[in-house]
Amino acid sequence: MRNITIVGGGTAGWITANILAKSWAHQNVNITVIESPTIPTIGVGEGSTPALKGFFDFLEIQESEWMNKCNATYKNGIRFNGWTNKPDFKSYFHPFPSALDYTYLPEYFNHIASRRAGYANATQSENYFLAAKLAAEKKSPYVIDNLGKLKSEVNYGYHFDAAKLAEFLQQQATNLGVIHTVAAVQGVTQGEQGIAKIHLSNGESHSADLYIDCTGFSAKLIEKTLGAKFISYADHLYNDAAVAIPSLHCENETLISSETVATAMENGWAWQIPLQNRVGNGYVYSSQYCSAEQAEQELRTKLGLMDSAVEAKHLTMRVGRRDKHWIKNCVAIGLSQGFIEPLEATALALVQFSAAKLVDYYSIESNIDNTKRDDYNRVINNQFDGIKDYIVAHYKTNSLTHTKYWCDNRAHLDKLSPSLQQIFKCWISGADLSAEIQRQNIQKYYPVVSWYCLLAGMGMFPEAIYQANAVAPSCTKMQAIAGSALSQLECMQHFKTL
Repeated sequence: MRNITIVGGGTAGWITANILAKSWAHQNVNITVIESPTIPTIGVGEGSTPALKGFFDFLEIQESEWMNKCNATYKNGIRFNGWTNKPDFKSYFHPFPSALDYTYLPEYFNHIASRRAGYANATQSENYFLAAKLAAEKKSPYVIDNLGKLKSEVNYGYHFDAAKLAEFLQQQATNLGVIHTVAAVQGVTQGEQGIAKIHLSNGESHSADLYIDCTGFSAKLIEKTLGAKFISYADHLYNDAAVAIPSLHCENETLISSETVATAMENGWAWQIPLQNRVGNGYVYSSQYCSAEQAEQELRTKLGLMDSAVEAKHLTMRVGRRDKHWIKNCVAIGLSQGFIEPLEATALALVQFSAAKLVDYYSIESNIDNTKRDDYNRVINNQFDGIKDYIVAHYKTNSLTHTKYWCDNRAHLDKLSPSLQQIFKCWISGADLSAEIQRQNIQKYYPVVSWYCLLAGMGMFPEAIYQANAVAPSCTKMQAIAGSALSQLECMQHFKTL
């Protein structure tokens, strides 16, 4: 019998518990989650990638079972507003590409290649991706087939209430046999294998074969007990704080948006995340450039809530990762292992990835050797660093000049990872970006199309010196194709406001 203890609940702890319990349902294993009664779920982003849909599919949980309980809505992608001052690139959309999009993807790439060569072709992703059209019309990713049944033709994520999602996942995990203990960890005893025992506020002591640290930024086990080092991303990602203020949907708004919006601010960016019952708003910023009070005032001004009594929630972030996520008999998952700022909502996807890889590497029947731990740490570190580079690229390609924050973010290109330096070199030179991404084998972190959407969306082009290239289909034709697909799919309207 293997005993596995997850220390810490929240979304990270309960996602991990569900993945392990489902994966090892027929194995000789006991899983316990020890959750403090005083530490709330942080729940800053309240958004996901399509990986969360895969998680619910794996658990065989229907959307009808959880979405309303968590005030969840659909997410077709992310809109970036005001990240450049270039006239034709004030806004762009990062879609979740679907099978239908890949039919027309070569034409999108052709237009971009033409624009990189100096031809005045339109390259906005909104003209080429069905998800962008759905988001523009506040439509869901579901369609009605000829039998009147719902089906999905589109890749999508979700927006949700993080606290309610954690509560729902807690119930699902206990249904799978996970033991839930409500108590705080007051002490840890070490042994030859790593952690020998943890001592709880209820007077009990608890021992296990494997401990999973989901204690958040405090990292009580992996860092404070076992001394794992933290590799900071602060040289490349300056944001280290956030302020969140919820708001109501507009009274005259009959449909809820199906996209996340990320808007450039003075010293960071603001998110807008639509839930069924409210809108989640926040400002991710760098404390090197403005105070918490200044950030809150700027966000309130943006939202028109300067005189509102709605309380703001202030948070600090430690951006980076562990050098080792698995040390002896302890594995860190969630904020305890690392955090990349919430710009592309990758936090939960990293939790899922880490837990799923643990299932692959951990043996219920035999002891674990250092080779497997080393391999696991290498895979997780590569995942973090690969995602980090894509996030950094947003800041390095901005063209804003109105504050020192944005100018500084654009500087120090020589300090970028060799991988990201080569991506930029390839793009600027007009070389084959798809081939470069394949050569580096980094498409598993972000696919080629995402890099095209980012670099084209930020207007990383030479000045157009020619008329539109006649070889590439016109933008009008591509818009007609996407519009035709949208009308034929008879997409449902998104959630109505409550």
